[in-house]
Amino acid sequence: MLAVGRPHEALARARAVLAGHPNSYEASVAHQAAGIVARDLGNAQEGVRELRIALRLARQTGSITRETDVLATLGAALVHAGHTADGFAAFDQAVQQSSGVLAGRVLHRRAMALWALGRHAAALDDLRHAIGILRRADDRIYTARALTARGLVYTDLGSPGRADADFVAAERLFAETGQDLESIYVVHNRAMTAFVAGDLLAALSCLDEAARGYRLLNAPNPSLSIDRCTVLLAAGLAADALAEADAAVRDIEQSHGRPTWKAVLLLTAARCALAANQPQAAQDWAQAACRLFRSQQSAWWQAHAAGVLAQAKYATGLASAKLLRESDRAAFSLEMVGSSDVARAHLLAGRVALKLGRPGDAGRHFTKAAQSRHRGPAWSRACGWLSEALRAEIDGDLRRMFSACRQGLEVLDEHQFTLGASELRAQATAHGSELAALAQRHASQTHRPRLLLAWSERWRATALAVPAVRPVANAELGAGLAALRAAAKRVETARQAASTASVQREQRRLEREQRQLERVVRACALRTQGLTHQGPGAVRIPELLDELGPARLVEIVDVDGILHVLVCGTGRVRQFTAGRVADASHAADFACFALRRLARSRPGDEVDSALAILKAVGPKLQDTLLGPACRYLGDGPVIIVPPGKLHAIPWALIPELHDRVISVTPSASAWLRVRATPPPARHHVTLARGPGLLTNGAEIPPVTQLYDDVTVLTDGAATAEKVLYALDGAWLAHIAAHGIFRADSPLFSSLRMADGPLTAYDFEQLHRAPYRLVLSSCESGALAPAGADELLGLVSSLLPLGTAGVVAAIAPLNDHAVVPVMLDLHRNLRAGHTLAESVHAVRCGSSGDPIHTATALSLVALGAA
Repeated sequence: MLAVGRPHEALARARAVLAGHPNSYEASVAHQAAGIVARDLGNAQEGVRELRIALRLARQTGSITRETDVLATLGAALVHAGHTADGFAAFDQAVQQSSGVLAGRVLHRRAMALWALGRHAAALDDLRHAIGILRRADDRIYTARALTARGLVYTDLGSPGRADADFVAAERLFAETGQDLESIYVVHNRAMTAFVAGDLLAALSCLDEAARGYRLLNAPNPSLSIDRCTVLLAAGLAADALAEADAAVRDIEQSHGRPTWKAVLLLTAARCALAANQPQAAQDWAQAACRLFRSQQSAWWQAHAAGVLAQAKYATGLASAKLLRESDRAAFSLEMVGSSDVARAHLLAGRVALKLGRPGDAGRHFTKAAQSRHRGPAWSRACGWLSEALRAEIDGDLRRMFSACRQGLEVLDEHQFTLGASELRAQATAHGSELAALAQRHASQTHRPRLLLAWSERWRATALAVPAVRPVANAELGAGLAALRAAAKRVETARQAASTASVQREQRRLEREQRQLERVVRACALRTQGLTHQGPGAVRIPELLDELGPARLVEIVDVDGILHVLVCGTGRVRQFTAGRVADASHAADFACFALRRLARSRPGDEVDSALAILKAVGPKLQDTLLGPACRYLGDGPVIIVPPGKLHAIPWALIPELHDRVISVTPSASAWLRVRATPPPARHHVTLARGPGLLTNGAEIPPVTQLYDDVTVLTDGAATAEKVLYALDGAWLAHIAAHGIFRADSPLFSSLRMADGPLTAYDFEQLHRAPYRLVLSSCESGALAPAGADELLGLVSSLLPLGTAGVVAAIAPLNDHAVVPVMLDLHRNLRAGHTLAESVHAVRCGSSGDPIHTATALSLVALGAA
């Protein structure tokens, strides 16, 4: 019992017994305990060696009971080590020579081995008999173990209700009998039950709790990494899942762990690589997994590995008759073993058949895949609706296709808005990207501008188009953010110290501590519960056109790499075709490079080459981003709705936009909502200055003189807590601070305050964000694309909280030039102009000085205030 519940204590006791010259019976028990610990801690071969010694000693005792118990344990270790035939031979011998409660224990162990190999029907049969025997004998620990095993089988078979009932019963019995490690196993298992039921937040919470328990008992468990990857993939966090899988594969290879776990980890890594758009790595891992599963004689896992391998081959661009046969066989095999992955396999086979010009075969596979649209988790049902949409496309039934796309997205809406974390909301949209793209493609081909606008809005910046879920008071999150600021401050101090070997070691230690605290904060935020039955709603086009007045809203839509431009205004929506996304992105990179050059310039520096780039790149941006739409922009303001990947564009460089009032918004729906946001009755202004600025925030004192109701926080008073308190509900706020954009983790993008970084996670704690916000920080307006067409960063956390407008920078700013620019901006705001109008005025007044001009061009007005 101790070997499973408290493995390290059990191993110590076993070694103590063996050191004392025990008799054959006692030595057999000690070697068996050592074998169980070695097996469960990942050293399968060592476990087999210890158990063979235990079996030899058991036979010397003449006790059939002792021999049978060791045989069953050896059988499990042999299966885990990849010796499947030998393992089941040991099990069969143990079953034949056992009776009573021992028979129940042996059947439980054989069932666990059967489950590990995906032989679910045989495992359920053994467990049904085992649970009956063990309950009658009042063997509570083994009854709990058998119930746990049956819960695992039910989870794999897609019966979360039955699984959870077994886990709850097992958890109660383990608690009564003091089985610490096995109690953690149940928490871990309940995570996957929640996952199968579609509750990602409960799954993440249980996995975090299980991880803490494993660490406390120093009991690593490879299946935790496997299950975390599965949940992270469903959450759309492919990069996180791939990093976890890659590390777990390296660990198990270095420790020579169980071949059964290694095979499943390789398959998991292949799935993660596929989701992270690394098809060649996915193919390599899937092939390695196939070889291991074949040697282990596991039909269940072989079928799954074959399905992932076929997906990886297709993702590399391969579409052949051979791949169609492989996809067909994978779908059949998955159907035979009763896997819920069968729909994905049929979807793949349908895609391959469609590429090969075989619509009949494609339709047959899509029909089978579409059967999942009414059952299972949201992402599985969305896969079914996508299959139904593709089948309708083959039939030429556009009405049915649009309906299937709409219903698939509604399924994902329901799922997405149960998530409170903005990151999860954003990434969840990836599951619907192909549904939206399919509808957009056909809407653009039929040249129906209003239809294309409706579908573009349907899945564009959904997370920013609805009010945010404010996290409930969370002591762990608050403490994590405070600890993170303190750690970042210590890292900053260490970096400023004289560089010696000891200082460098301390700096590395502090940086590791900071990264660990970031993981804690992010994990806590991801568990935030959302609001069910809340959706963004469709854009109301007549209302949008009425609200625009003399302005034009330009929505730029990426359809298969080609930009389609929708110009909304004067009661009409017009559609135009512009350039390629790749060309626009390339031109934008050149523009930002030139702006960075100018921002770093000093009086007397050579800036002609940078100015030449800006002059040349403007017309290129105009041609690729707007094309013929330029002729229909009218004379009034322009609101731009770009694709997420083209957010960081210096729009004022475009000749047709240079002399206009320009604002940028993530979606037309978000713009409408912001327009309806009333300003605070009290015109309170908050001004904050962070430390370490080259100019010491020189714009703050003169700006203070422009307003009557002002709170000013500078020097040591500008702490994160005080700044957040002053920002809450302000009519206008201005923060002068060093800004850091984190492309690797955009919600950790930050502004440097006196006590450390003020991150997007901190902004999300506001009850009401400031109505208007000016950020005179480098790259404060930078946002990272996520999910289908979402954006994450400092600004993204503010718009859903009620901020109607933000002025921020998409490039570095010149420290000296920013002072007069900001002062000029506030003079215009004080005169009653909007943020966009004020940025336009600043830009028009900066034509004489190139650095001043570059600073103004780097500013963008976001929102509608």
